[in-house]
Amino acid sequence: MNARVSALLTSLRQRRLGSTALILLTLALGILIGTVISFGVKGAQSKASSSDATPLTIPEPRQLSNQFTQVAKQLEPSVVNINTESTIRPRGRTPGTPRRSPRGPGNGGGQGQGQGGDQNNPFEDFFDRFFGPQGPFGGAPDGGEMHERSLGSGVIVDPKGYIITNRHVIENADRVRVTLLDEPAGTFHDAKIIGADPETDLAVIKIDVNRPLPAAKIGNSDGMQVGDWVLAIGSPFGLQETVTAGIVSAKGRNIVPQRQFQSFIQTDAAINPGNSGGPLVNLAGEVIGINTAILTESQGYQGVGFALPSNEVARVYNQLIGPEHRVTRGSIGVEFAAQPNPAVQRMYGRGIVISNVVANSPADQAGLKVGDAIVAVDGKQVKTGDELVNDIAARKPGSKATISYIRNGKEQQTTVTIADRTKLFGTRLGLVEEGGEQPQPAESKMGMNIQAVTPEIAQRLQIPEGRGVIVQDVKSGSFADDVGLGRGDVILEVNKQPVNSVADFNRIQSQLKSGQDVVFLVRQGRGRNAGTILLGGTLP
Repeated sequence: MNARVSALLTSLRQRRLGSTALILLTLALGILIGTVISFGVKGAQSKASSSDATPLTIPEPRQLSNQFTQVAKQLEPSVVNINTESTIRPRGRTPGTPRRSPRGPGNGGGQGQGQGGDQNNPFEDFFDRFFGPQGPFGGAPDGGEMHERSLGSGVIVDPKGYIITNRHVIENADRVRVTLLDEPAGTFHDAKIIGADPETDLAVIKIDVNRPLPAAKIGNSDGMQVGDWVLAIGSPFGLQETVTAGIVSAKGRNIVPQRQFQSFIQTDAAINPGNSGGPLVNLAGEVIGINTAILTESQGYQGVGFALPSNEVARVYNQLIGPEHRVTRGSIGVEFAAQPNPAVQRMYGRGIVISNVVANSPADQAGLKVGDAIVAVDGKQVKTGDELVNDIAARKPGSKATISYIRNGKEQQTTVTIADRTKLFGTRLGLVEEGGEQPQPAESKMGMNIQAVTPEIAQRLQIPEGRGVIVQDVKSGSFADDVGLGRGDVILEVNKQPVNSVADFNRIQSQLKSGQDVVFLVRQGRGRNAGTILLGGTLP
């Protein structure tokens, strides 16, 4: 019995193992067959999807339009990067007062009345204007000197190393250095300033290199038309040799009042901080303008840039490289409305109606009066104020001109002797101090250089016009340095006496004696950051 049961169990066990083996074998075969089928399908699909594909080939280089390329290659070697450094000395301050580093005075521009007018410039091209200081880059935490660096562009116009740029690029710089395109990175050439013209915001600098430099060709800006292609070349944000393209958007654009000699070419070629002083060129590879300003609400490119026309640039350059290194413009001493007024024209008749005659000017001496309407100069008709200004300004002081004018409906003539515009209007334009001499910072016996607060400086520092003198520089170890005066400070009073001009300061200074206490009322900073402080000491 036991033998039978044992045999039966053995048989059942063998059957179960056989069934299990059969099931496992079937599963294995199924998986194998599925894998083979899947692989075959995928392979078939792969083959089917690429069987009709054509391999890509790289064609020979093709130049579809290379005019921009040719102009860029031609002009880029002539465009330079300009680096400037300025020293900012610490100001005296009371404990707990934050140290400020307001920027020094800059320059302004624009179209104005007749041959005079104030300097107002709401268009600040990034650096407080187009490309001024990019911020302090060095300074001792213990109150030592700080340095300010700015970047701009320029264009070589003479193989001997003469370069045109904007005046505001190099203004107040202690050091000007130039980088050339064809030299290793980090190679700088110290430049010397040949001359600058505040009225057009142009400057000429020169570097000495033992080889001829690639000079750009100056074109005739009068030939440019609205819609013509132009390229702007420069170093926006310090990115050297950047080329942007656009068109001439407008001509004769007078963006700021009170400036006869800043009639700009408007362009939509991208111009940004650092482009200032670089060239605007036509498709013939000629410089037809110097990029000067931008109109922006974001301090960057918004499609509206301005370049001073090359014809005016050439006239200014030719005088700046002359013996006197300054621009001389003629004037007869009259003022008139910048924009014609129809009512005035109907009342006084055709011509440029005089609204003011400067006392003892050539016009005054020749008998011209307010209300006279100038219609011609030496027999050549003048229809606009710009035509009159340009004609007279181009004449040499001392030369004579016949002025035709209408008074009470009758045309008359008078002869005038052309005067120097700077001497007639320099004080109002911020170009000279009273007395007609070229403005030079006056060094006082207290060891500082001072300059009058011009309307432009007043606007930039946001202070009332006609108040104070500005400190341009302070000699290390001097009395001014000891009491804490620094560059950019505006001296409002000395020993409770108001200082409204350099003459006031010099008069007060001449009365001071060794051992006497000297107290300055000084304004520091600008806008909301501005404040006044009393600084003083005993004069050695």
